[in-house]
Amino acid sequence: MGKLIETIVAIVVAVVASGAIFIGANVLFDQAPRRWSAFSTAIGGSAGFFLFLILWGNQVLTQPLLWIVLGTAVGAGVGYALSVVEDPVPRLGIGAGGGALIGLMAGIGLEETTIHTANNGTETVVGLYPAFDIVALVVWTAIGAVIGAGLWAVGSKRQPIQRKLLLWGGLGWLFGAFAAPTLGDGEAVWVILALAVGFGLVGAGFGSSPNPDLRRRDEIDRGSRKYIFLAPALIFIALSLVVPTFRTIYLSFLGRFGEEAVGFRNFWSIFQDETIFKVDEWTQMFGSQLFWIGLILTVLGIVAAKVLGRRTGHDWEWTGTSAGPLTFGIFLLAFGIFSVLRGTIFNNLWWVFAVTILATSLGLAIAVLADRSKGESIAKSIIFLPMAISFVGAGIIWRFMYIARPENREQTGVLNSAWKLLGQLSESDTWSLIVSAILLAITAGLGWLAWRGYKSGTNGVTVGSIFTALPLLWIVYRLLIGSGIGADPVLAPNGEVIGYDTIIFLQETPFNNVWLMVVLIWIQTGFTMVIFSAAIKGVPADLIEAAKVDGATESQTFWRVIIPQIATTIGVVVTTLIVLVMKVFDIVKVMTNGNFDTQVLANEMWQRAFTEFNLGLGSAVAVVLFVSVLPVMWLNIRRMQEVDG
Repeated sequence: MGKLIETIVAIVVAVVASGAIFIGANVLFDQAPRRWSAFSTAIGGSAGFFLFLILWGNQVLTQPLLWIVLGTAVGAGVGYALSVVEDPVPRLGIGAGGGALIGLMAGIGLEETTIHTANNGTETVVGLYPAFDIVALVVWTAIGAVIGAGLWAVGSKRQPIQRKLLLWGGLGWLFGAFAAPTLGDGEAVWVILALAVGFGLVGAGFGSSPNPDLRRRDEIDRGSRKYIFLAPALIFIALSLVVPTFRTIYLSFLGRFGEEAVGFRNFWSIFQDETIFKVDEWTQMFGSQLFWIGLILTVLGIVAAKVLGRRTGHDWEWTGTSAGPLTFGIFLLAFGIFSVLRGTIFNNLWWVFAVTILATSLGLAIAVLADRSKGESIAKSIIFLPMAISFVGAGIIWRFMYIARPENREQTGVLNSAWKLLGQLSESDTWSLIVSAILLAITAGLGWLAWRGYKSGTNGVTVGSIFTALPLLWIVYRLLIGSGIGADPVLAPNGEVIGYDTIIFLQETPFNNVWLMVVLIWIQTGFTMVIFSAAIKGVPADLIEAAKVDGATESQTFWRVIIPQIATTIGVVVTTLIVLVMKVFDIVKVMTNGNFDTQVLANEMWQRAFTEFNLGLGSAVAVVLFVSVLPVMWLNIRRMQEVDG
């Protein structure tokens, strides 16, 4: 109950404080046009207040209440003085002197040490006084000045350039004095001097420009609204995304504990580690049946596209007859390659390839088949349901689906139970004959459908029927001539059946990765189906009717009318899935934790940084993941800009 009350109080305080800040900011900027002195005084006081409040919040300030009051008073005084003084030289002196005074106060009030508490509860004394480093001071001050000059050059140039130079040069000075050198090795005198000079330069920047005229004050009042509304979101994004991103990049060039600089050694280690990047056995792909079957189907698809293209007067003709074998062939070819190229990076690429293609293809197929059919809404609702389950929940569900108990015990996993049942049925001659007869009847129907498709010129129906019949014939062969299907019986020394073998889905490499991918495909198919369904319903009916009047078959209408119309949607879905799959973490963490050669980049980053406590290498893995996602994000942004344009 105590924790609940604390949470409610924190929520109420946060809401009230946010509302007060929002209303106060609007009221404050309302004063800019007519009451400039009051506005400038309030801005200066707020700057001093929040500066010392931040220092207090970080527990680095002695007598915080005293320094907050004094800092607010000095800031307000500087703001008022700048609002009533017009002469440039006194204004510069007021700004520099006021900033130096605030820096002096911060230096005097700064604690020499603070206590850092780690996650395991251990406490460490951390020194706050930085060592004097003239090189860092000069370099970072120069960098700040260059940034200021660049901002002035690309900006409106209403303010004098010295304002930007002093302001950003002062910020660079503060960074070079406190962020770049080693903390804990400095002296109090240097700390006071560094803060006074740094804040003095910042104050001089504010004092180097004249007071705005009435027109400019009106612009400040009107222009403030967008910043007031956007500031909370921008601050949240900066603190939760931008700052951690740059800090991670910075840590990736440091050693194990984030102290000594190691250059690109961490990145080099990633590609030297065989658990992350292994290509030594790449020649084994040529011994993979998947590779050769995929290569044959790919060639057949290309040949079919060329032959059909000659018939229709095109270079290539992509229909179900040509695109189907080609797509399936490329899919098998990639599986043959990824099953040999091992390591975290290739696992991630395998995930991206398989999940993106299958989730997109299944979603598109379901959207097309369900469009304007009876029970469309019910079918789509059922397929969309997995989207309501978290990745962790889905991982747990499918882990129970895949579970394999000892062979002599009853199987509780759905898939192994079904596998065992198939094995038991295969042992029965009666059931084998019944199932074979049913499958042969279905195969005969598919053969008749293929013949009708051939006679009517619907090549997609012909090819699809043949490809569907082949696995059915294989099952019949296994049941009647081969060793059957399903689990094989496990025999005791006396010949008694004591159980049935099981499939260890999550441990048998390398295709245990595929069983993990099934979980994400199961979830994301509903997402792609909904998006494609909406896009297909947006295709003008006149185009489809015109194609049918011109004699186009259903297959030709789909490939030549519907697909071009929804091509943009397909691109958005594919890029969205790529970004999602590249950073997959939860499913692997829950189901295998990266064991059994199932590691992915996000889980690798977690283990390196937070399990092995190698901050440098973990950050480097995170940077690799970030860089790999950037091109896809850029494509998405460019596409949205083109649509908006």
